[in-house]
Amino acid sequence: MRVALDLLGGDDAPGSVIDGALLAVGSEPDLEIILVGPADLATRLLAERGAAPDRFRVVEATEVVGMDEDPVRALRARRDATVRVAARLVRDGEADALVSTGSTGATLVAAVLTLDRLTSRPALAVVMPTAEGPVVLLDAGASCEGTPDHLVEHALLGTAYAQVLGITSPRVGLLNIGEEQGKGDQLRKKAYALLTAAPLLFVGNVEGQDVTLGGKADVVVTDGFTGNVLLKGIEGATARAGGGGLPVHALLLGVDAVCVVGHGAADAQDIAACVAAAAAAHRDGLIDRLSRKVPS
Repeated sequence: MRVALDLLGGDDAPGSVIDGALLAVGSEPDLEIILVGPADLATRLLAERGAAPDRFRVVEATEVVGMDEDPVRALRARRDATVRVAARLVRDGEADALVSTGSTGATLVAAVLTLDRLTSRPALAVVMPTAEGPVVLLDAGASCEGTPDHLVEHALLGTAYAQVLGITSPRVGLLNIGEEQGKGDQLRKKAYALLTAAPLLFVGNVEGQDVTLGGKADVVVTDGFTGNVLLKGIEGATARAGGGGLPVHALLLGVDAVCVVGHGAADAQDIAACVAAAAAAHRDGLIDRLSRKVPS
């Protein structure tokens, strides 16, 4: 299992990334980390920490995309950007998965531009822990706009992912402003009709609290703008209450490789969790399951 890890991604990189990589290999005996970044820096940090050299490989990349930059423009200008090099390693079969806690937009653009797509509009999937079991929310911010057809694609992707998580017959809900049929804007109304006819266990409209409380749907679909606003609101409310337990990463579903996007403020433990999620998705055959679920 080979994970290409963006060495320069994240607020506390590269130190937090190296420390997270060390935690990851400590708990995954068959894992090799490919550190993508300045080779001299990676080698020095590994040596300072007494890392076992056979568990790591370093691939040179010297440029990075900042959080405040336009990701499309930046990546087109910087072929040596760490996340773009990492995506190429996955495309070329030199790595099995990509993990980055850098610019979310840059990671998405690198993956979409470099890898083949399974769907017309990839989506970020976040697993929300609830007392009733996990709820898969998507799209959590891969794209600000969407069509009814895109929401059906998200539902198919989310269903396959929920099955990987052990949910045999995932219930799909459409995020809306009320449970009654006919609620919402034209996007929601048209998506409702398509989801009803799709090969899914569609349970109708659900509301925002159903994402955190669970019980009504195992997969909740929405457009990326709405999903990201909801996710950030949940994060803020949880932080205000002093609680924890929220997911620290999202899976990009809809491309033909495992891509994990972590939070920019991720610490070493969070980065190790991102790597573990990537390894688990690869071992569970997530991409094959998605390919079978989504019509070509």
